[in-house]
Amino acid sequence: MAGLALAFAHGINKIPPTEGFIGGVEALGFPFPVLFAWSAGVAEFVGGLCLAIGLLTRPASLLIAFTMAVAFFLRHADDPFGSKEKAYLFGGIALLYLFTGGGRFSVDAFLRNQVSKRTVSRYAR
Repeated sequence: MAGLALAFAHGINKIPPTEGFIGGVEALGFPFPVLFAWSAGVAEFVGGLCLAIGLLTRPASLLIAFTMAVAFFLRHADDPFGSKEKAYLFGGIALLYLFTGGGRFSVDAFLRNQVSKRTVSRYAR
């Protein structure tokens, strides 16, 4: 659910990034603000979808955690906690999945099992 919420409540609004969002990224001091704005939008939208289905869970979580750290520590640094709470929560969830992976019902686990079955059957002959 967190992946879907991140993708459809936040990420989809950043693809393509608006001039205001690009300006905000530039104000944070990032070089190539258009590239970094696109990266943030893709991390939130595509990363959120990947997190929801458990595909490339750890890489997606790493990108989400980095994006949320930028939001929490840079973009909303001077804001009250209530304004940066979403970045804190999504970042915490991303860190959880970064360390634990997608779990046994994820696409990652399905793909891992398929590779494992092929490897076992190849050497069982």
